Amino acid sequence: MTCWYEGPLAAFDTETTGVDVETDRIVSAAVVVQDAPGTRPRVTRWLVNPGVPVPEAATAVHGLTDEHLQRNGRWPAPVMHEIAEELAEHAAMHRPLVVMNAPFDLTLLDRELRRHRASALDRWFEASPLLVLDPRVLDKHLDRYRKGRRTLTDLCAHYEVTLEGAHDAGADALASLELVRALGRRFAARLERLTPAELHTLQTTWHAAQARGLQAWFTRSGTPETVNQDWPLRPELPKAA
Repeated sequence: MTCWYEGPLAAFDTETTGVDVETDRIVSAAVVVQDAPGTRPRVTRWLVNPGVPVPEAATAVHGLTDEHLQRNGRWPAPVMHEIAEELAEHAAMHRPLVVMNAPFDLTLLDRELRRHRASALDRWFEASPLLVLDPRVLDKHLDRYRKGRRTLTDLCAHYEVTLEGAHDAGADALASLELVRALGRRFAARLERLTPAELHTLQTTWHAAQARGLQAWFTRSGTPETVNQDWPLRPELPKAA
């Protein structure tokens, strides 16, 4: 029987106006699907006119300018609907979805859906749950004592995964997908008997433990930062009274 990391996988990634999931916007997104290792991936891309200015710092990362997005991007409402529909199709097929640092991309998508479609992301997965594989969470759990940064670029270098055109949604999604395959092979003894559904549940616990550890480190170092323990999606913030 084929192990999950040698079978069909999809991956999702976004580029954005910034790093605040509550206020920043998606400017591009991609879903990559690969039926088996070595087969040609299928890539679906979206370019979005976010309706707000794109900060220069964000453009410096992904290269997408206000002018380019206004000229070539689509309005957010139909794009967010299409992305949610695409992810729901993969969930219905029980195809795992790879999302590097899932609470960022999936929460951003949820907030965009609430903003432009008056609908939460969870609505698309009422019939079939989303099965998420997060290489950041997996790596931090499986190789927890390794020192160094764990960005997508760092993980790709560590696991010898090619990343061409970093900070392009399609390139990052494909690299994340290949990274999960590499993680599966390296830690096969610990992963091959787990199903994607079991891994999804375990990652919820692993991420929470990782967040608590980081929070404790911030507290000891006097850093005034709060680490969210929710995975793969942060709940909506309560509205101010």
